[in-house]
Amino acid sequence: MITQNNILDALRHVLDPDLKKDIVTLNMIDTIQIEGKKVSFRFILTTPACPLKNQLQKACIDAIHRYVDNDLEVNIEMTSKVTTFRSETENILKEVKNIIAIASGKGGVGKSTVAVNLAISLAKSGARVGLIDADIYGPSVPIMFGMLHERPFTVEKNGKTVIIPLEKYGIKLLSIGFFVDQTKALIWRGPMASMAIKQLFTDADWGGLDYMIVDLPPGTGDIALTLVQDFPLTGAIIVSTPQQVALADVRKAADMFNNDRIRIPLLGIIENMSYFSTPELPDKKFYIFGKDGCKKFAEEIDIPLLGQIPIVPAITESGDEGNPIATDEKSLTAIAFNEIAKKVAQQIAIQNALKVAV
Repeated sequence: MITQNNILDALRHVLDPDLKKDIVTLNMIDTIQIEGKKVSFRFILTTPACPLKNQLQKACIDAIHRYVDNDLEVNIEMTSKVTTFRSETENILKEVKNIIAIASGKGGVGKSTVAVNLAISLAKSGARVGLIDADIYGPSVPIMFGMLHERPFTVEKNGKTVIIPLEKYGIKLLSIGFFVDQTKALIWRGPMASMAIKQLFTDADWGGLDYMIVDLPPGTGDIALTLVQDFPLTGAIIVSTPQQVALADVRKAADMFNNDRIRIPLLGIIENMSYFSTPELPDKKFYIFGKDGCKKFAEEIDIPLLGQIPIVPAITESGDEGNPIATDEKSLTAIAFNEIAKKVAQQIAIQNALKVAV
């Protein structure tokens, strides 16, 4: 007679390639049912965007066939529960599992475009996602989501006035651009700007989120420092273009996160504007800003290269029209962002496992 212990013993031979432990020890297996020659159970992934989903599913079936009975019919329900390193007793954004900063050493590298499309790609995978536009002097989210004239409303909750984030494409959104006249310059000193951004975090009803994406202002100024020091970030992602002048500033951003007083894990780097191809020569790549600059930098400081995004006019056009490219299921660029989202989710799960293990 086949027992649940037989199945669990077989599944102990399946290792999570990222976490380097077997899936039974990691508590990924639940609700085992055995009926004659049929076995079913739930496999709980660390994220709905897991890039190893199919690989792990096949490994489970192979292990059961090898160590239990090759004639068994195995049915696996692949589900997910996004991990977090945060304690349930924390008060700051206690229902938000992971806060991810999107940073750049300088402006003009497409950081906001990456933040928006990454958030959409994560939401498409089934995750609960929020996006804060913390680029206070150049907020892009209202334009890129086609919500330039939208305004969040407030409600009274437990005697306190709270902001209700706007929602679009399955993402909860807040930006300073929803509260100010974007045709006029925002003339605020650092402390005032930092306080305004902090209110987007603490005075809003975000509810439960798997991932909160934060589009930081470029550089290492007051606002970026305030956020990385005052909020429990899971990690940061750096966006850059390949040329050396951009990478010189990326080094400073990386150094900020690695500083002993901050110590925010770098989840990886995304290279934007990597190359372009013409319709006449789709297989030929033109490296206008140099080739593999971010790849070499990633190898130098030992962080993952999460993806390389080409120069595609549709990325800019879709953002200007309020329909980011990641919403276009047929776009090759959207597929590229989906793959980047999987790698980001993978790195978050690894970092959370490392922190919990400490």
